[in-house]
Amino acid sequence: MEITLLDGGMGQELCHRSSNPIHAEWGGWVMRNEPHLVRELHEDYLRAGAGVITLNTYATTPRVSEDTHGQTRDFEGEQKLAIELASDAREAAGSAARIAGSLPPLSWSYRPSLVEAFDRNVADYRKIVEVEVDHVDLFICETMSTAEEGRAAATAACESGKPVWVSWTLAPALAEDGTARLRSGETIAEACAALDGLDVAALLVNCSTPEVTIVALPGLARDGRPFGAYANAFSADLSAYAPGETVEVIENRTDLDPPAYAGHVLSWIETGATIVGGCCQTTPAHIAEVARQVSASGHRLVGSA
Repeated sequence: MEITLLDGGMGQELCHRSSNPIHAEWGGWVMRNEPHLVRELHEDYLRAGAGVITLNTYATTPRVSEDTHGQTRDFEGEQKLAIELASDAREAAGSAARIAGSLPPLSWSYRPSLVEAFDRNVADYRKIVEVEVDHVDLFICETMSTAEEGRAAATAACESGKPVWVSWTLAPALAEDGTARLRSGETIAEACAALDGLDVAALLVNCSTPEVTIVALPGLARDGRPFGAYANAFSADLSAYAPGETVEVIENRTDLDPPAYAGHVLSWIETGATIVGGCCQTTPAHIAEVARQVSASGHRLVGSA
């Protein structure tokens, strides 16, 4: 089977590589002040075998840039810098990998109650698409916590004419009926149905535990489109992760080293997943081990270096 391998986590790995203190606008700060770290991390993922790297713009949205702890940030400037760093890394690695634009939660992750009105969300997502569209190969609407949030991001992304993938984040515990649900409580079927009429090329789940992730995948498979996952490897339940807190509250799980994580990925592939990778607290070592185990299992990685 042909497998597309994504990159892994950015924010926490950049924290580990930097000697500077972490603060709430870390994703943008490290890019502005230590851009070499971002470029080098992209390169490391490419050399590990990633066939898709995602722009380091998860924390750079129009809404966040308007007011981050009393300071206005340069949304477009940060976006363009992220594009430059990813492009430079791909060239330096001599890779054929694709670059994905990121359409993340506009205000805060894991908080369905903070998802604003559909029309306002579409308008802000269009601003991101406008900056990224000429520099990326596809868009990933990622860490969507509600069905409507996913539809808003996908609506803007689909106007670009580029391939669009939608990825939802899951509640950390299964529902009473044993199913995996979005953090909003909505079902996978409801999330997929919200995309009716949109030309979405693939469906994923991300920033969720590997154990809940695998329960969600049959629901994605039933939709009929290519599907996959990229899970996190941290131990804390961040459902109550409050605006203004830093990623220092995130800790590694002790049972998800690269070989163990790769084992979970292989179980996803056994369900039919063809797009896999890592999210928070996964590293280039995780992605390299996934590449090794996927290849050793007889599958072929596509689009990598």
